[in-house]
Amino acid sequence: MLGILAVVFIAAFLVVALVLTAMSATATQQEKQTLARLDSVVTNSSAVHDEVIDIRRQEMLSRIPWLDRTLQRLDLFPRLRMLLYQADLNWTVSTLLLMSVLCWIIAGNLVFWRTGFLFLSVLLGGATGFGPLLYVLRKRAQRFNRFEEKLPTCLEMMVGALRAGHSLVSAIGTVANEGGEPVAKEFQKCFDEQNFGLELRTAMQNLALRVPIEDVRMIVIAVLIQKESGGNLAEILEKAAYIIRERFRIKRQIRVHTAQGRMTGWILAFLPVVLGLALYLVNPDNMSLLWKRSIGVKMLYAAVCMTLIGALIIRKIIRIRI
Repeated sequence: MLGILAVVFIAAFLVVALVLTAMSATATQQEKQTLARLDSVVTNSSAVHDEVIDIRRQEMLSRIPWLDRTLQRLDLFPRLRMLLYQADLNWTVSTLLLMSVLCWIIAGNLVFWRTGFLFLSVLLGGATGFGPLLYVLRKRAQRFNRFEEKLPTCLEMMVGALRAGHSLVSAIGTVANEGGEPVAKEFQKCFDEQNFGLELRTAMQNLALRVPIEDVRMIVIAVLIQKESGGNLAEILEKAAYIIRERFRIKRQIRVHTAQGRMTGWILAFLPVVLGLALYLVNPDNMSLLWKRSIGVKMLYAAVCMTLIGALIIRKIIRIRI
């Protein structure tokens, strides 16, 4: 047992040392690259070269160079990067993965230290490893809820700007300057893309990709249809704001009516765990029979599976789509 704890401590120390070393090495390497480019420009100033310069923003997935190159080749990590952006968290993909691995290792070792059962330790440790990802999804949902709450007011600002004689791009800029967060940030990106020469269709589609909620998709479709076929855009946005506000009000009412069901689901999901920990603290010998005997281990697996199935059924019942 002391050997396992020593291995975990050494691994954690090496990971922290590697991260700190890579951060300092990355800064030094960037300085060297900048100086080398300046020297080449000064040296070749008399010659004419057709150099292709990429001015696109290069987002890092990790501050460790070799890890960043590896993550860039995989398709899963752009999705994780988009999740982190939508959650408005200043994390990199490697930070999220490192936190998940550390949670997995620490929880797995703690369970193995108390039970001595390897498969159960790996299973519970893996479930704990999803904790950082669940936190990101929670922050993402909260940000989208705030976006949906403030969106009708921002649409009314656009309606006022359009009726005052401003263009659609100018109305988007008004929301970007005067709208509340997080709506202002997304509309600011859309406004900047317009200023940089991107087409309106592409800029609006990018907005729908960054904020994948039904209300934003509805607005994007309405704006694109109006640009193709014409019509009174101010009236369209005004009706869209009214529909979004009513949908949000109905969702709040449904959330109030399903509060008892949600509370029941949380209680039924966490009651076995809390009760098991309490019984273990009171009488460890009796509770340890669950993982010291084969029939007890089978009962634990069955209890976990049935609890998960019951939680999913309750979630399906109380989740009403509007």
